[in-house]
Amino acid sequence: MFFSLFTGFSTAVAAISLGAYEFRPRRWASVAALAGIALTLALGQWQTGRARYKDNLQQRYEAQAREPALRIGGQLLERDALLFRRVEVRGEFAPQHTVFVDNRMYQHRPGYHVATPLRIAGSQRYVLVNRGWLPGNRDRSPPQVNTPAGEQVVQGIAVAYSERYLELSTQVAEGHIRQNLVLERYRQETGLDLQPFVIQQDGKADDGLVRVWSRPDLGRNTHLAYAFQWYALSFAIFIYYLVTHVQRRPAAKP
Repeated sequence: MFFSLFTGFSTAVAAISLGAYEFRPRRWASVAALAGIALTLALGQWQTGRARYKDNLQQRYEAQAREPALRIGGQLLERDALLFRRVEVRGEFAPQHTVFVDNRMYQHRPGYHVATPLRIAGSQRYVLVNRGWLPGNRDRSPPQVNTPAGEQVVQGIAVAYSERYLELSTQVAEGHIRQNLVLERYRQETGLDLQPFVIQQDGKADDGLVRVWSRPDLGRNTHLAYAFQWYALSFAIFIYYLVTHVQRRPAAKP
């Protein structure tokens, strides 16, 4: 159908008198232009579809975050079914396994995210809790943080914690400081049996940590920007095809 419309349009343009100019399409160029336009339109449609999917997913996650907290126990759970769900877990922190995720910013100040595993009550399974932000020291010495003892009830949002920054060397850990928080790497380092997600803790606690979390962004606008680029390229191919096939009419013989 698209080829028929394209051919029909070319024929119609060819029949239009442009005074001293005329439209002379060449077959190979028409086929190449058709292929380029079809490809870029298809890619634009794909990116638009991805944007719609991400938008629906974003709305679903935001609706889930407003639901009552889901109680987490020792049973191993599926990560994707819980992403951005509000959860609640009861257990005891294991401060000896606390790590500080470096180069996290809050109000233009560098600092750390403090991640501590919590042993889930009634089991030997743990869940890693991102407890909040802590400012860094000027001398880059390890930060000090107060970890509440005894059984705690922690609420927050289940996240994948996929924030990963450039690692400039193979030395990605220095004591308890980490360049990135990679859950599988952390599991191997500690030997802990972990739930496959991280709880982004919210609410107040007597530990001096800042718990102001940014709204999750699944990249809808990025897909729309790519879609616009593909549609613009498709239009540019079409305009280039028309312009390059308009030629001056041969001078009339006397």
